[in-house]
Amino acid sequence: MSERQKEILKMIVQEYIHLAKPVSSKEICDELGCSSATVRNDMAGLEDLGYLEKTHTSSGRIPSEKGYRYYVDHLMEPKKITGEDMLKLQMIFHNQALELSDCIKQSLMVISEMTSYTSVVLGKASHENKLKEINVVPLNDNSLIVLVITDQGHVEHKTIELPNVSLEDVKKTVNLINDLIVGTPIDEVSGKLEFEIKPIISRYVKEHELLYNVFYRVFREFQSKNVDVVGKDNILKQPEFNNVQKIRELFSKLNEEELESKIVADKNDISIYIGRETKIDSDVAVVQTSYKTAKEEGTIAIIGPKRMEYDRVVELLDYMKKHIEKETEE
Repeated sequence: MSERQKEILKMIVQEYIHLAKPVSSKEICDELGCSSATVRNDMAGLEDLGYLEKTHTSSGRIPSEKGYRYYVDHLMEPKKITGEDMLKLQMIFHNQALELSDCIKQSLMVISEMTSYTSVVLGKASHENKLKEINVVPLNDNSLIVLVITDQGHVEHKTIELPNVSLEDVKKTVNLINDLIVGTPIDEVSGKLEFEIKPIISRYVKEHELLYNVFYRVFREFQSKNVDVVGKDNILKQPEFNNVQKIRELFSKLNEEELESKIVADKNDISIYIGRETKIDSDVAVVQTSYKTAKEEGTIAIIGPKRMEYDRVVELLDYMKKHIEKETEE
């Protein structure tokens, strides 16, 4: 690829990202000051090499998956995060009332709104969290808060309704769980409840079946709560996804279970997957990074069209990662 072809490819990618319209040779000529014949020849050469594609509805060209990949790997330049974007994220991270997990989720909500892309946070795998303690806080005669605390300092709470069940029976159940299951990885707790608690709970607790089912559900929810998808609807603002059938297909792929298996924690600083590389959908791109603090680790990701503002998203996620790790060190 010649230097001029690289410049043309870069211009076409950037123009298509912002306007979502095929780019004509005339637009390139006006920018580069070259003859239309020269630009057409270079664009045809890029198409032959597989970096550009021609649409059926226009004489202009759009980047191919290979073209986006070349742009990301060789032509993209860092884009400094704007003061407005930075301020929105700083306000969240400087809010002392928020837990880290809340900061991350709120930051991703803001990024999702700013970019019209979908955000994902993949939490620390539940097998790496061991049960430290389970506790309950009564709210009134019929409801209470269940607190699940792990050895990594993660606290999950759930409000449950328990009409006609004595607090004494609840406390007996909690004591039984704490005596027999503390130290068990979270993703193994529901199994231990079934094989170690269920066979003996009837000896100690009157409403044993109801209480067993309640605590079993609490742990199952905690165990499966590794993925939060934020701003799923925002991606529908992109013109690539204005087809009803395409929307249905994409939404079925943006559920928690699907994404948990497709977005894998990556030790690299920033990773970019485009189209088929994502294993989600050939029309999307994923930019992701991992974070690690003294108490937890996870992965944050942005899902958008292949026509994504890669430079902006990379800087936003990099800023988030550094902020997460900096805040927890202080």
